[in-house]
Amino acid sequence: MTQMTPITPERAAELIREGAVLIDIRERDEYRRENIPGARHHAVSALDREHPARPGDEVLIFHCKSGARTCENAERIADGMPAGIDSYILEGGIDAWRKAGLPVAVDRRQP
Repeated sequence: MTQMTPITPERAAELIREGAVLIDIRERDEYRRENIPGARHHAVSALDREHPARPGDEVLIFHCKSGARTCENAERIADGMPAGIDSYILEGGIDAWRKAGLPVAVDRRQP
């Protein structure tokens, strides 16, 4: 089984600049209201149908709102991880990302 290592928002931002892909596992309505620019959306509810890894992915960073949902589902995510992909959990989720002063996109039109 692939091990998913927790990392800080700052380290995640560094890995993203180096080509890592951020995966937002929140549900669609949450993602639409607020997301990290460039994050690929793949709701945790879709994990059983399809894994979020895509051809060419080498490093994936998974996040939710606070980190709790990602940690709760880490084993499910890791179980479907193709060999050779490094995977991480964004500690504190999008809340910690925002608190670290990193960019988020907010859609004020969404309820």
